[in-house]
Amino acid sequence: MTPTTDEGGSPPPADLVAGLRREGLLDRPAADAPSDDPAPPDGTGRVLLRFAPAGREHRVPPGVSVFDAASWNGIAIDSTCGGHGTCRKCKVRVSRGDTPITSHDRRTFSEGELAAGWRLACLVSARSDLDVEVPPLVTRPKAATVGVGRQVILRPAVQKRYLELDEPSLADQRTDLRRVLDAIDDLDLHPDLHALRRLPKVLRDNDFKVTAVVVDETLIDIEPGDTTAYRYGLAFDLGTTTVVATLLDLSTGTPCGVASMLNKQQPFGGDVITRISATMMDPDAGERLRTAAQATLAELADQVLAEAGVDPGTVYEVAIAGNATMVALLLGIDPEPLGVAPFVMAHDHFPVLPATEVGLRLHPGARVVLFPALGAYVGGDIVAGMLATGMDRDKRARLFVDVGTNCEIVLSDGERLVATAAPAGPAFEGGAIRRGMRAADGAIEVVKLGETVQLGVIGDVAPMGLCGSGLVDAVAELVRVGLLDASGRFVPDEVAPAIAPTLADRLSKVGQERVFILHRPTPDAPTEDCVFLSQRDIRELQFAKAAIATGWALLCEEIGLAPGDIQQVLLAGSFGSYLSPAAAIRIGLVPKLSVLRIVSAGNVAGEGAKMVLLSSRERAGADALLEEVHYVELSDRADFNDRFVEQLAFPG
Repeated sequence: MTPTTDEGGSPPPADLVAGLRREGLLDRPAADAPSDDPAPPDGTGRVLLRFAPAGREHRVPPGVSVFDAASWNGIAIDSTCGGHGTCRKCKVRVSRGDTPITSHDRRTFSEGELAAGWRLACLVSARSDLDVEVPPLVTRPKAATVGVGRQVILRPAVQKRYLELDEPSLADQRTDLRRVLDAIDDLDLHPDLHALRRLPKVLRDNDFKVTAVVVDETLIDIEPGDTTAYRYGLAFDLGTTTVVATLLDLSTGTPCGVASMLNKQQPFGGDVITRISATMMDPDAGERLRTAAQATLAELADQVLAEAGVDPGTVYEVAIAGNATMVALLLGIDPEPLGVAPFVMAHDHFPVLPATEVGLRLHPGARVVLFPALGAYVGGDIVAGMLATGMDRDKRARLFVDVGTNCEIVLSDGERLVATAAPAGPAFEGGAIRRGMRAADGAIEVVKLGETVQLGVIGDVAPMGLCGSGLVDAVAELVRVGLLDASGRFVPDEVAPAIAPTLADRLSKVGQERVFILHRPTPDAPTEDCVFLSQRDIRELQFAKAAIATGWALLCEEIGLAPGDIQQVLLAGSFGSYLSPAAAIRIGLVPKLSVLRIVSAGNVAGEGAKMVLLSSRERAGADALLEEVHYVELSDRADFNDRFVEQLAFPG
């Protein structure tokens, strides 16, 4: 585990870091770490890598890592750090070829797994021909596809008008366009080129009985006959980890299909900082990231359209809610200024774009609307979430927390709105956790400790690892039963039996690190082969929750509100949807309130995207939010480090 200055926040204090290193709970800095690698190759020649089960072969320069070689050639290997050797997710098995074992490998795999050829792909230097087995990447993790939203008056920008026009004559020589515009005299329209090209033939082939397709004030098409029953829109929540697409019938306001999948940018890193870093280190990475984002949108669009049996040509508008980095990468805008102080966006409002600009093949006149952003780390997805939850309309004191690698926080006292971003790190996504994984089949998502350990596992299969909600549950339960003290350390072995006699034997060690065993695959399985929670994992969670708690505490001070005055806490995003409110309170992630005040808001970014498709007024409301919210930069606070340290302990 390595403390980071992730996404606009401040690092943990130096004295805290030094103390944790003395405990053996932090890795040494890379510069101090001994190298396990032999001398670097001279760069000549090529080596052959055979990837299974893809059945593909690629020749690469010697010395290239297996992770990079796979990524260059479109073979996805799981990673949240972008191949920097810190997340320990890029597990592969080298079935043929010589690969040295690194110290990171030894901390990741059991002796049996090492003997079988398991390695971290980012640390395997391809110096000779290798056969590499790549575990399948989970592309459709468990994700929230719906969320808390408000009812809106159905008034979409996309309109259709069925017209029965008089045919031209010598007495009536109006142009074709004028004939159409005169029939729609309540709108001040101008045509696009696609509509003009189609106009003469469609009118005459259909006896001047046609449907005009209008988006805002633009005539984008003339369609044969009466097609007023068919008008659709696509709403996207473009997340760093997961992307969600919803197909909407704009005539009725009802969803016709919804789908989610892992963002195809994942091999470049699990958070925006590693993806920004990729573009800074490799001039070609930006284009590859743009292509990956567009491919994700296109695949999801194809899926929901196929499931609903909807013609892509009847989709006329798209709304996208995403953070500032995801939007920049999607549009091919250099994201580097977002990743370095003073964290400046290229623009906070984006023009309406043709759908082809984001890789979508829909109606030729289809356009894309992007949400405006408050700042480099409070982007359009949070504006969409505020719109959906009515943060600017409710007179109650409300706290909005979108929990993720970068945690966005919004607080309202009923009159004023303040917002900030906190660098939570990858723990909530299962990153940097020894047995962590995404919320997919085999992930422990619920933990209850009593006389024994009760686990809730996604897919009702054998436990394979621990996802974010399971991590929070496990730590909260260990705090509740007393096996973890307030500082986050396991109690001594000699004390544990008196505190929890039926659970004490689950305290063990992997190497010199203390762990708590959650699941043994077999009664005699060695500890390193079990699903366990380690002392390092607990520290990772402490860093994450302390950053978030510091964020909302400082916002409370900003507007003179006591945490106990908050009447409702909204936990947004996929992770917030599955997080136990009681566990969040117990570890100090949210203020100590009644659990009835904690609401799982779900995918509110997606809900906001749907709202702007259904109502032009809501689109104006999203723009107005930028004028109402005051952004607070945490990294500019001189007291952030001290406040961060105060929040590390678990509440009594």
